[in-house]
Amino acid sequence: MGALLKLTIIGVVLAALGDRLVQFSHRTNIFREIEQVDLPNCQLLKGIEYGSEDIEILPNGLAFISSGLKYPGLVHFAPEKPGEIFLLDLNEERLRPFSLRISKGFDLPTFNPHGMSTYIDEKDDTVYLFVVNHPLYKSTVEIFKFEDEENVLVHLKTIKHPSLYNVNDVVAVGPESFYATNDHYFTDFIMRFVEMFLGLTWTNVVYYSPGDVRQVASGFYSANGITMSSDKTFIYVADVTGHTISIFEKHANWSLSPVKVVQLETLLDNLSVDPLTGDVWTGAHPNGFKLVNYNTKDVPGSEIVRIQNIHSDNPIVTTVYANNGSVLQASTSAVVYGNKLLMGTVFHKALCCEL
Repeated sequence: MGALLKLTIIGVVLAALGDRLVQFSHRTNIFREIEQVDLPNCQLLKGIEYGSEDIEILPNGLAFISSGLKYPGLVHFAPEKPGEIFLLDLNEERLRPFSLRISKGFDLPTFNPHGMSTYIDEKDDTVYLFVVNHPLYKSTVEIFKFEDEENVLVHLKTIKHPSLYNVNDVVAVGPESFYATNDHYFTDFIMRFVEMFLGLTWTNVVYYSPGDVRQVASGFYSANGITMSSDKTFIYVADVTGHTISIFEKHANWSLSPVKVVQLETLLDNLSVDPLTGDVWTGAHPNGFKLVNYNTKDVPGSEIVRIQNIHSDNPIVTTVYANNGSVLQASTSAVVYGNKLLMGTVFHKALCCEL
């Protein structure tokens, strides 16, 4: 009887692991391949070689690009080089991004920028740039003021909080307040892998202001990109391995209530909203295995997806650009300005195409 019980337990465990493996393969799109989708008049941005993880565009066409992210489990081609924030004027015919100066006193050698967001003060048009930072693989949110006449970022504040344990992205809603996607248990790559393999929905969204810090949404496999609708009434959250965008209504007390969930096929990363149309754009990873298991002979590809009429019963989901990595590897972000589509990556280049 003892041997039979042991065999039964082993069978149950193996069946459970098999089910987890099937679910994990599905969530990470291990076997997915994509067909090429090209766009006209594309150009790689000169000078950006080590990533363009997130992109924020101001109404006047100036774009901030975070570069140099070093993230556990992912390849990086210049591990000793500090992170940078590039500035690009999308109104120019020749696109020439350049690295912004950061004011003295900021710990530049450990700068490891991730997600970003901008906030424009309506009183005086001051531009605040919020940057998720991982100095020494910890997690902070840095707030800068952009001095456009001198092209410098003036560091104002470093935000640390126990509830912001491992921040991925932010969307600013005030000069010192924001929503953040966050893993509130793990920063270690192996433990995060176990978390994803087991299908644990342990990532969340945190609201932060100097006088109020709280969880406002939870239940995500891997909460990633976050942004706000152009009318500032809804918050959109990307769940990478859930393949979803969750829509939340934002209330006056900064709480969030769920509205709907939009299902996609790809592993969507950062989100942006076209201010003119309300379309939601995402840079995505077609195949998660190729992303974490970097192979120069089979590099990770890129996929740019647009979601139109996201609040309707039948949103229109379109793959606008797809590449096998021959041009653009590991896309993370897609932002529209006029007829230009600017695309960023985890650790590769940045690409701009005409729509």
